[in-house]
Amino acid sequence: MNTLFDLSFFVTVPFWALMILAPTWHWTRTIIGSPWITLVPLVIWAVVAVPVLGTMWSLVTSPSLPAITDAVADPAVLTALWAQIIAWDLFLGRWIYLDSRDRAIHPLLMAPLLIGTILLSPIAFPIYLLVREPAGRGPVRRSSASASREDPIPA
Repeated sequence: MNTLFDLSFFVTVPFWALMILAPTWHWTRTIIGSPWITLVPLVIWAVVAVPVLGTMWSLVTSPSLPAITDAVADPAVLTALWAQIIAWDLFLGRWIYLDSRDRAIHPLLMAPLLIGTILLSPIAFPIYLLVREPAGRGPVRRSSASASREDPIPA
């Protein structure tokens, strides 16, 4: 279980590295432009979650702090929750990256925000929303790849 726990993060590292270290490279936009990249950690989630689906189902249909506390003592449940968090952070980081590129926000400003998204997305995301406000006052550049994509979070 330790291996799957670790792997759920490490499979996302190449995507984060592209967004942080090579944000203007053509292939970065092409690769990160696909929402399918978030499936990589979700495959690990599925492998781990299927055997404990009954436990996880009861946690989401009748949540309580004591029940969740007890459930995360099971390494499989905790690994599934971790993989889900990692997938969500990657999805959010992907949106932040694409939105920042469309708004031409400088990569040197975005790198720390993307690292923050990996570490503490509930803090980094609102900071990005504040950063994007001044950038959003000008014209938003849309590449042909993102022109058909709707902005799920209004400016």
